[in-house]
Amino acid sequence: MKLRIWLSASIALALGGCDFAPRYAAPSVSLPAKFKNEPSGGAELSASETWWLSFNDRTLNNLEAEVDAANPDLAAAVAADEVAKARAEQAAAGLLPQVDGIGQITGNRQSDDRPLRSKGQPDFYGNNILGVQVSYEVDLWGRVRNIAKEANATAEASADALADARLELHAELARDYVNLRGLDDEATLLSDTIRIYRSSLQLTQSLLSAQIVSPADVDRAQAQLSSAEAQASDLALRRAALEDSIAALVGQAAAAFSVGRSSRPLPLPRRPRAVPADVLRRRPDVAEDERLTAAANFGVGSARANFFPKFTLLALGGTQDTGFWLFHPGNAFGTIGPSVDLPLFDAGLRQAELEVAKAEFTEAAERYRSTVLRAVKEVEDNLSALQWLAREAQQTSTAAESARKAADLSTTLYRAGAASFLEVVTAQSAALEAERLTIALHTRELEADVGLMLALGGGWSAPPPPAPRTIDVTPPPVQMIKEASKGKL
Repeated sequence: MKLRIWLSASIALALGGCDFAPRYAAPSVSLPAKFKNEPSGGAELSASETWWLSFNDRTLNNLEAEVDAANPDLAAAVAADEVAKARAEQAAAGLLPQVDGIGQITGNRQSDDRPLRSKGQPDFYGNNILGVQVSYEVDLWGRVRNIAKEANATAEASADALADARLELHAELARDYVNLRGLDDEATLLSDTIRIYRSSLQLTQSLLSAQIVSPADVDRAQAQLSSAEAQASDLALRRAALEDSIAALVGQAAAAFSVGRSSRPLPLPRRPRAVPADVLRRRPDVAEDERLTAAANFGVGSARANFFPKFTLLALGGTQDTGFWLFHPGNAFGTIGPSVDLPLFDAGLRQAELEVAKAEFTEAAERYRSTVLRAVKEVEDNLSALQWLAREAQQTSTAAESARKAADLSTTLYRAGAASFLEVVTAQSAALEAERLTIALHTRELEADVGLMLALGGGWSAPPPPAPRTIDVTPPPVQMIKEASKGKL
């Protein structure tokens, strides 16, 4: 009884196999405890993938929904993810026996001069076969298992790449929309300014008719008005380009797409709190590179296993006849047994493959570290931008208010003849530039908010690692020995 148990355990251990893949752990990256420009009183980092809702704009929400529904680049990323999943299933198929049915019905003629042909052999004969062939690679060294694990990790990386593509497209749409609304705000400002400049031109023309001012004032007023109108045309051009970009992102033809103008500035969203470690669990590109590193690690294991013999169990059985008596008991045939592929000399091929696998692992690990550091940098850049843009916007707002007062006062003094029109033009130009700078800074703040959400991974979060799926690849004879040792047979 003890001998049977030891024999069963030895065979089970042998066929359970080794695993030459290095023990894997995600590459370590030293991260600080917090960001330098961490916002105070920020909101909790949302786990919602619809992070753009924080901008509180219905049009933006509707457009973002169209990205998921109709964007062709996202559809292509989905297809690429499906390809990776199918390849993982393809690799996993190697863990189980392969069963093929075989059959043939052939008529054959022998050559008269075939070597070793006897005189009694017929010139024409049939060769009809019906049978089943079973093959199974005994994965002693973990080669097949590591190939399957590598493909599975690559498929997980593909899912992360899909999430990253989706995040990038939504962020690109949000940036375009933010800039488009900023141009709408500038267009509203220029429209009001053009109306004021037109009034100033009419005023100078009236004063010139009364011979109170010189013709130069009319020319200055006309030049100022024409310059503002040209700027308005340039804004329209830039808006049209952004509108076309949005059309492509939502999967529509630019010729049949438009976004209505809005006079309401986009509000600034509440900024989330975050720590550097968040990029490890929130950034899909970080998760993708980590999975690719794991896949490369399994690649090292399969490359090492190639140095050892490959054992395959083969079984072939069926019936064969020169006619159609295939089911006659005497026509049955069969063969069963192991085969071995023993590497003897390959001129360094397997060693080179192992060196390639090791180098690919090192490359993947360093890319992972680089991605983590870049992610932290991008978050820090956007936090810094938001901090300084808020201060700059406050200062510019004060400057714009003072410039508006100066322009109004200059116009009043000009009407009273106490100031030259050159002073009016200077004051009005300064007011316009200050107002446009205020709008531009607000747009840059919104862009930085979008950039911050992108840098933090939006609302995406890394899924928990899947539970390992155990596949029993022990050959049936060994299963019977195991059961016999446990007294089940």
